[in-house]
Amino acid sequence: MKAWALLLLPTLARAQIPGLTPQSPWEVSGYLKGMTTVTQPKGAPSLTEHLLHQRFDIEFRGLAQWQFNLGMRNRLLYSDNLSQPGYGDLIGADPGYWDLSANWLERDTLQGTSSLDRLYATWQGEQWQLRGGRFRINWGMTTVWNPNDLFNVYSIYDFDYEERPGSDALMVSRQLGFASEVNLVFSPDDDPDRHSYALRYLFNIRGWDGQLLAGKSGLDHVAGLGFATDIKGAGVRAEVSYFDPQQQDPQLPAMTSSWVTSLESDYSFTGPRNLLARLALLHISAPLPTASAAEYLRLPLSARTLSFTEFTAYGELGWDLSALTRLVLSTSYYDDESLFYGASLNHSLADDWNLLGVIQRFDGGGDSLFGQSPATLWYAQLRWSF
Repeated sequence: MKAWALLLLPTLARAQIPGLTPQSPWEVSGYLKGMTTVTQPKGAPSLTEHLLHQRFDIEFRGLAQWQFNLGMRNRLLYSDNLSQPGYGDLIGADPGYWDLSANWLERDTLQGTSSLDRLYATWQGEQWQLRGGRFRINWGMTTVWNPNDLFNVYSIYDFDYEERPGSDALMVSRQLGFASEVNLVFSPDDDPDRHSYALRYLFNIRGWDGQLLAGKSGLDHVAGLGFATDIKGAGVRAEVSYFDPQQQDPQLPAMTSSWVTSLESDYSFTGPRNLLARLALLHISAPLPTASAAEYLRLPLSARTLSFTEFTAYGELGWDLSALTRLVLSTSYYDDESLFYGASLNHSLADDWNLLGVIQRFDGGGDSLFGQSPATLWYAQLRWSF
């Protein structure tokens, strides 16, 4: 990465009043977060990490029909894990076609990393839109697992990266009417066999949002569909994708054709507590075999590797303890008897200050993937937004 990119700092922008024309073509936002993580593996010493995470998001709208966006995250990590071979390289890795990340500090237990995870230009016509660079392509209609999210899949347990990664891509979109459009995306790879491209048709029929998509994701040909609607006050969403490998991936176990299906529903109860209940089910007809949780976490994450078992279930319950504090409890069950339990407590300290506490427990039966190496993770995060 060029040195000037790491030294790039945003220009201050004037505050905007919602609903009024911006006084400046620039908009700058971001945050500063400090987080401590304590990992307690069963039968092994606890590990502690301290992370200072700062982010800039800059938007420029000074040219007619054009918009330019840049998002930069800077992280300073203090961790005993950095002494492990390859751990620092993993933190500073850039999975995109262009390497827009760099480690600018590397010591025994201290590492500084900067990454440009958004860098794109958008041209907006009356019905056409053209976007190129590094940006997020969010085709998911469900909220827990997204078999239709071919370009930017993410782990449901990674709560600290709410922006999610972007893709290096070119996208052409055409509006067809109310809630209806066509998107065509091409995302290159260093290996021509791994170029990805897909066409999506998004539509609405009698209150049902739907989409059809087809294309190529890495080494797989893909076809999929999804829908989202409301039935008697409950949100109902589903996605299904069919992956057909064109050749074997040397980084993965032997792959076969596979259906990946996600179905979920949530319901918000009226009342002062804003109670929300959510249930989700994931089915993978041909999950990739894996020998350990560590091996699974090292696999390249994609829409076909959302889980390591055929069936996975998820449940979530959240409610407001007060006007400023919200508690969310969640659990996942994998059909090899692996279990996940999670709890998060979010408290607003002031308009721009937020305190978050998270507990994650990975466990299960003795022969299950999580049961082989159970662990509890504790997180405490303080965030200032601007």
